[in-house]
Amino acid sequence: AMGRPVPKRCRKYCPAAASIVGLDELGRGQTGRILRVGGRPAARRRLLELGVVRGETILLQRAAPLGDPLEFVIKGYHLSLRKREAATILVEAEALEAPARSADAA
Repeated sequence: AMGRPVPKRCRKYCPAAASIVGLDELGRGQTGRILRVGGRPAARRRLLELGVVRGETILLQRAAPLGDPLEFVIKGYHLSLRKREAATILVEAEALEAPARSADAA
């Protein structure tokens, strides 16, 4: 079972923990695999009912101009969450992939 979230200051000492971040810390276009859904019981239950469950892949599609709310894509639908709600969800961030270069571009 997962314990407390890994503080940012500790991630530089433990490379394995570096990819474990709050959902609010994903970059635009970055995906992550959900590890833990936290928060208050009513909010947590609502997120679980919406399909935000452990093991599911979630993508940060975009953020509002001031950074709140955030729009995610999960299970083929769009879900908007406030940053404080997204921060209660721990994900294993996947590396941002560089855009594919076509053979014609060279």
